[in-house]
Amino acid sequence: MTTVTASASGVRWTKKHLLGLEELSADEISLILDQAAEFKRLAAEGETKLAALKGTVVANLFFEPSTRTRTSFSLAAKRLSADTVDFTASTSSLSKGETFYDTAQNIEAMGVDQVVVRHSTSGAPHLLSKLLKASVLNAGDGTHEHPTQGLLDIFTIRERRQKIAGLTVALVGDILHSRVARSNIWGLKKLGARVIVCGPSTLIPEHVERLGVEVSNNLDEILGQCDCINLLRIQFERQRSAFFPSIREYAHFFGMNGDRIRRSKSDVLILAPGPINRGVEITPEVADGPHSVILDQVTNGLMIRMACLYLLHNRRNELGSSSAERGLTES
Repeated sequence: MTTVTASASGVRWTKKHLLGLEELSADEISLILDQAAEFKRLAAEGETKLAALKGTVVANLFFEPSTRTRTSFSLAAKRLSADTVDFTASTSSLSKGETFYDTAQNIEAMGVDQVVVRHSTSGAPHLLSKLLKASVLNAGDGTHEHPTQGLLDIFTIRERRQKIAGLTVALVGDILHSRVARSNIWGLKKLGARVIVCGPSTLIPEHVERLGVEVSNNLDEILGQCDCINLLRIQFERQRSAFFPSIREYAHFFGMNGDRIRRSKSDVLILAPGPINRGVEITPEVADGPHSVILDQVTNGLMIRMACLYLLHNRRNELGSSSAERGLTES
């Protein structure tokens, strides 16, 4: 198998964990995108089962409901020939009083090499990375980050536009509660995009401009400027109070519909992290129309997660070899 192990600048992957895009350089982000592109090329040629992770075990620890992300990580691991362990909080010993940390430690003791974790508490993957020997991959933590979703969004844009630098990308909707928005902001800004966050003022975080983004509360005013519009789902499950009068009013002012598509750039890309709320953030006409790359995002999510698992696996092997060499020298 031909693999991408360095970007044009010669950067190597040196991280044991993948916890967020905030901590990655532009070159490291590009390295993941390049590796995903290589896996997608191989898949197009019929090479859908690779032996890169044969003999390793990947545990999916999901403490929150998930369909796309969990299935995508599980399939990505299997495509790379890893064994998988799937964990569901509702049927685990957590219901008997076991702690989050004890659950993770017990699963690691079964010989797990990589832990993919989703948790409702921001920082939970960071805690595990300090406590476990396994590599930890963040699959979404609270309202903090969702790095692989940010990466697959960026990969989809780059695939269609052949670049990120110089593009104007709008993130529209519930910025306040969105971990996807944060990962997108970090990744897009580092790769040279102009980022506009747009939504009701009650759903825009205070001082978000400090991240280098522009803020708008009027979608219609920015439509003609945007090369890509990423429609974020309203995070009803994370909200503790009403942030806008009604769903109908939100859809009226911030929903992407046929009229708004016609007033956008002729080649605008419409993205939306699933699950989409049809008739709220996006109408069926737009979701199923020619500007939509929503299903491309799902396909590309598999490639991005394969790339992340692969790069972390290679780094673990390097660290293990280095440790073994040091041990032989010392003896």
